[in-house]
Amino acid sequence: MRVFKHRLAYLLAITTLIVSVGRLGDLTGRRRLLQAGVILFTIASIACGFATTLWMLIAARAVQGLGAAIMMALTMAFVGEIVPKERTGSAMGLLGTMSAIGTALGPSLGGVLIAEWSWRALFLINVPLGLAAFLMVLHYLPRDRKHGGHGHVRMDHPGMALMALTLTAYALAMTLGRGAFGPLNMALLLSAAVGAAVFVHAETKAALPLIQLSLFRDARLSANLLMSGLVSTVVMTTLVVGPFYLSRALGLGAAVVGMVMSVGPLVAALTGVPAGRSVDRFGTPSMTLLGLLGMTAGCFTLCMLPMAAGIGGYVASISITTAGYALFQTANNTAVMSTISAENRGLVSGMLNLSRNLGLITGAAVMGAVFAFETGTKDITTARPEAVAEGMRFTFAVAAGLIAVAIGIATRVRVVAGRAEGSR
Repeated sequence: MRVFKHRLAYLLAITTLIVSVGRLGDLTGRRRLLQAGVILFTIASIACGFATTLWMLIAARAVQGLGAAIMMALTMAFVGEIVPKERTGSAMGLLGTMSAIGTALGPSLGGVLIAEWSWRALFLINVPLGLAAFLMVLHYLPRDRKHGGHGHVRMDHPGMALMALTLTAYALAMTLGRGAFGPLNMALLLSAAVGAAVFVHAETKAALPLIQLSLFRDARLSANLLMSGLVSTVVMTTLVVGPFYLSRALGLGAAVVGMVMSVGPLVAALTGVPAGRSVDRFGTPSMTLLGLLGMTAGCFTLCMLPMAAGIGGYVASISITTAGYALFQTANNTAVMSTISAENRGLVSGMLNLSRNLGLITGAAVMGAVFAFETGTKDITTARPEAVAEGMRFTFAVAAGLIAVAIGIATRVRVVAGRAEGSR
């Protein structure tokens, strides 16, 4: 429970603030804000490493989440600023590869650090990494252009507060209760719905809104954000269902389960750069659709997978799914960041990251509930191997349905884009 609390603080900080810090970077200068984010993350990591109470750790993790939100929002925004448009896909693919490498190394490196020292080393290792990142930002990224005015930046503070409260309510609704959706979860979900409506109304009245709702008139941007959320929901399915299937249905030990679960990030790391080059060569619409088709093939294989296929069958299916995801993610991010105007890159980058985070949060709750329902037991750890296998197959059938929806959206966007090109 203690681990859950400090992780939740970190997740909430990222989810609720990532759009606001992206917008702040657009207004004040992305380079200086990114420097501040790296420093904040590093200092917060030190505070985490030396925390003496749970509440100190939770507070430090929340601050660390703010620093992470800044880095996540602005790193992608810089791609559109410093990389030529014809190489945006390659840059996005490289970002995906670096992220996947970190995901793959995290569990194993974390295990070594805890075994050799203690849990505090998990946070203190960020200090030299943070210093290196700060020096790279200082040396390689271009200086901010001077903004007009007299140094005073007007932010939509009511909009920021409403968005933070709404996203907090939604995230808590999806995470509290450990899979049980009770009255508190329902109340939080209703609060999030009301908050979203109030936020939209407030943004229509604000002189300088946090999010210009006119952005959503661009059908392609709205589609890209929606597809990102749907695909992230499916990705979380692999992380929620995979360990139970491997341990309960296939009877694998914890060490082997960890090795098999690392296959996904490894495949993503290997396919990120080639995916980026393919996007630059063949264009975002085709590669977006191809990536979704690859994910559909992987999910369909998983929903038909017999237990007799063992580790090999599962690894092959997950590899197909992950390779498709890497291609989709690269193409989708490229489509967004290569077309958005310069003054909105930080904001839209934050929105893209937010759609991904909301998809992951929703996937953990909803797809986890689907899996538990199909196994027919409240305690997955005691479910029969056959029930777990059937639950896995049914859950990935639902996941394939979600990807089918994304394919429909991608196809529609491609048709509309083709008509627009033909009318010119």
